[in-house]
Formats: sequence, C-alpha cells, structure tokens
Amino acid sequence: MVALKAGTRPPWVGLGAAVWVEIASGNAYTFPLYSHSLKSVLGFNQHQLTMIGVANDIGENVGLLPGVVCDRFPPWFVLIVGSVFCFFGYGFSFSLSALWLALCVAANSNAWFSTAVIVTNMRNFPLSRGTVAGILKGYVGLSAAVFTEIYSVLLHSSSSNLLLFLAIGIPVLCFIMMYFVRPCAPASGDDSEEHRHFLFIQASSIVLGLYLLTTTIMADTYSLSPLISYAFVFIMILLLMAPLAIPVKMTLNPMRTRKSGTLDQSIGSSDSLVQVEGNSDKTEPLLTPSSSAKNLGSFHESEDVSDVAMLLAEGEGAVKKKRRPKRGEDFKFSEAVIKADFWLLFLVYFVGVGSGVTVLNNLAQIGIAQGVRETKILVSLFSFCNFVGRLGGGVVSEHFVRSRTLPRTVWMTFTQIIMIITYLMFASAMDGTLYIATALLGICFGVQFSVMLPTVSELFGLRHFGLLSNFMALGNPIGAFLFSGLLAGYIYDNEAAKQHGLNRIGSSLTCLGPNCFRLTFLVLAAVCGVGTILSIVLTKRIKPVYQTLYSGVPSGCHKAQVIEVNGVEHLSIW
Repeated sequence: MVALKAGTRPPWVGLGAAVWVEIASGNAYTFPLYSHSLKSVLGFNQHQLTMIGVANDIGENVGLLPGVVCDRFPPWFVLIVGSVFCFFGYGFSFSLSALWLALCVAANSNAWFSTAVIVTNMRNFPLSRGTVAGILKGYVGLSAAVFTEIYSVLLHSSSSNLLLFLAIGIPVLCFIMMYFVRPCAPASGDDSEEHRHFLFIQASSIVLGLYLLTTTIMADTYSLSPLISYAFVFIMILLLMAPLAIPVKMTLNPMRTRKSGTLDQSIGSSDSLVQVEGNSDKTEPLLTPSSSAKNLGSFHESEDVSDVAMLLAEGEGAVKKKRRPKRGEDFKFSEAVIKADFWLLFLVYFVGVGSGVTVLNNLAQIGIAQGVRETKILVSLFSFCNFVGRLGGGVVSEHFVRSRTLPRTVWMTFTQIIMIITYLMFASAMDGTLYIATALLGICFGVQFSVMLPTVSELFGLRHFGLLSNFMALGNPIGAFLFSGLLAGYIYDNEAAKQHGLNRIGSSLTCLGPNCFRLTFLVLAAVCGVGTILSIVLTKRIKPVYQTLYSGVPSGCHKAQVIEVNGVEHLSIW
C-alpha cells in the first residue's frame, strides 16, 4: 500500500506546484511564436507547416499511455518521463521528418505533465472536481501568454532561444515540482475555508491573466526600457506563486479542522482504510459505517429485486458475479467504449477543440493574411480568453450542476453555437472583427476542456479517469489533422499560388487577403453546427443521470464510492 501524505496543507501545496507544471504543460501553445521562423528559415509551405502543427497537437493530446501509467505509478515518475520527452524533443530536430517526430515527442511531454497533476489533484480534492479542473486547465490556457512574455523579454524574441528554453527550462522546473505533486489524504470538502481558498486561487489567476494581457499590449504599443520589461516578468512570477500563499497562511495561522481523510463520516464504508504517512503504525478508517451506506449508488431502484436475487445466486455459487456498471459508476475502458454517451461526448469534444486548434495553429498566418504584422497580441488575446473559458467553464458548470442539476454539456452546446458565429466573423474578414472573433473563440475553446474532464468522471467514474479522459483528448489531434493539416493548409497554399501566378504550390509563399482562410472558416462553421446537434442529443440523454446524482443534494453532499488505485483506496465522490 502506497502511503498518502497526511495533513490539510499538502493538497494545497500540491495544487500550487501543479499550477507551475500546468504552465509548463502548455509549451505546445508556443508553436505560433516560432512557426513563422520555421516557415521562412526552412522554406516550408503552409501545408508542410500545418502538418508540423499537427505533430504538435498529436504529441500534446495522445495521452493513453500517460493515463495507464498514472494509474499504476506515482506522479513523480510520470513527470520524469514527461521531462525526458521534453528535453529530447525540443533539443533535437533536423530534416522535416525528424522535426515532425521531434515535435511530436516534445509536445507529448504535455500529456504526461497534465495527466500527472490533474489526476492527482482531482483525487486530492474529490468534492471539488469541476473547480479543480477549471483552475488547472485555466492555467494551461494562460501558458501561451506566459511563454510570450518570456519569449519577448528574457529570450529577446529569438526562436532558437525559445526552443533551448523549452528543452532545458521545463524539465528543470518539473524536477523541482515533482516532490510536491503527490497523492494526499483528501481533506474535508464542506469547509467554508476551503471554498475561500479556491476563490483566492481563481481571483489570483484572473489577476494574472489581465496582467499578462495588459503588459503584452503595452510592450507592443510602447517602447519600454529593459528595466521595466524585467520588472513585468518579476511581477508575473510573483503572481504565479500566489496559490502557494494558501499553505503558507495555513502554516502561520493554523486552524483547528477535522482530521484529513475523514471527509464525511455519515457516508461510506468501514472497509476503506488509508495508511497515512507519518502514522504508519496504525490505520484509520477513511469512512465510518452508517445506515446511509447501503443506499449509496442505488439510484437504480427499479432493479432492486433482481439485484437481490442475483446476490443470493452468487452467494450460493450458482451465478458468477458479472454486472456491467451503470452511468455514474466506475467503468473500465472496455466497458466505457461500448456506450453511446462515451462516443457522443467524444464527437462533441472533437468538434469543439478540433476546430478551435485549427485556428490556433494558423493564428499567425490568419493575422498576417488580414494585415496584422505583429501577431503576439493575437496569441496573448487567445491565451487569456482561453483561460477565461477554462476557468469560467469549470466554475459556472459546477454552480449550475449543483443548483439546477444542469448537465455540464449544456455549456458545450452554447459555446459551439457561439463558435459558429465566430467562424462566420473570421470568414467575413470585416474591419475590427479579427480581435473580437479571436477573443470569443478563445473563450469557447477553453470551455470544452474544463467541461469534458468532470463530465467524464461523473459518467464513468474516477478509477480509470486518466485513461478515459486522455482518450477523449484524442479529439484534438484528429481535428487538427483533418481541419488544419488537410483542409486549412491546402486551401491556403492554393490561394497563395494563385496570388503569385503559379500553377503549383510553391515553398514558403505568403497568402494575403480574406480568401486565404475563408473556405476553411465556412467548413468549420458547418462542422460546429453538427457538433451543436450532437451535444443537444447528449445533454438530453444524460440529464436523468445528473438529476439522480445531484437532485436534492445540498452543497457538500455527494454520492460516494471507495475505489482502489495503485493499491491505495480513494474516495470517489460525485
């Protein structure tokens, strides 16, 4: 049995460290910062460049192996593997094929980093999954702006310096943080102090996002002295450290709270024991027995009689126990993939992130095509709004799922409707719409991430959450390959060839004007129309599940189940 770190502070220390790892896991979002240099220096055409971007997305989102490993090994091991991938991926690249493979490996470090911290922290805070997912994914959304600040000030806008920083700086950061990202005995979830802690982290992340957007615009508009620029970076680092103020405050001003690991003593089973680090000579019940325990998970009351008969038959050895889980229980991967809801969620997510990442990968070229020569503001704007969507998606969906039992996928429906309008704005290329469309798309893009994660855990449980959520993430690279690699790049190069009077697609041709991406945006709008219909169908299908899980349940009370992961028993609550 693996020991869990005891106490009320370790989960918050781990969450503060996870913020830094999540910033590092956003290194794939730096592609727009050096993509134009790749195109000009290596002589790539837009199709080749978008295929390099696809490699970036494939590496970032193919997390099946990290998902499996995270369920069997501690977080520090997962972070080490990610650091190795980051170092060798960004450190070695030569020809086009080697660059494709290297960038795929480098970006795959993101999957290892993100899986390690998200799975660990969602288990450390089982009562606040949506909030934790929104916070962590929100910081990933801010990572592009953070890297843009570092790229502009510390690295002097040098693409080669940026790649060197990604190859060395990120692994060093993760080696430092891996000690703090560790499984902890879950603390009480109905403590008002915990709610204030989450609010503080959310507020500090919003301040950081606004700060990054403001400083990026100032740096692009005014000629700032090196001293002021370095001061901006220093303040940014302080804001990134803000979540660590919570464990510091808990150290300086300790409060008498219930012992970590007890959670709600009126819920659960006495069979669940957790061995707490520093107290290995004895074990304490994670949960104590109660009369309500027998009712947990029994929202299929119509099947009570048959279940009792089955249990009696199993007890007599007449029937071998084999019952497929119901929605809301823990699914194995093989059990989840045969469910219609699983594939509906996958397709809805695929449409949302696949179309959004197409714009992100081509954001520099979209800006140049519409007359914007300096695209750093576009990248920072998309990054900030992506953060707003990720953080807001987690907070808003968590509120409405508790107050009105509203399925989280409702917000995927709303945002994909807005994405249709946004793509039409991009296609129109009207004056003043580029920045508005980029901002709206960033918000809608971010919501997809923070809604998908808790939805997977609520429908299919936490036991195999790492593998299931990373399979969902495959929608990102598949969408990038189809919409960016095959569609956007081909259309762009054809239009560029027409503008330069060529009969064939040439190398490193620049396309100007709205026609460079107009057809691409119209196709993306149509795809989001299909995604909207699918999300409506999914929402109607899973609404009874959410009504059962959350209807009449006051804040802080949830359905509970004990699961075992890596020899350690955890409390699965939703």
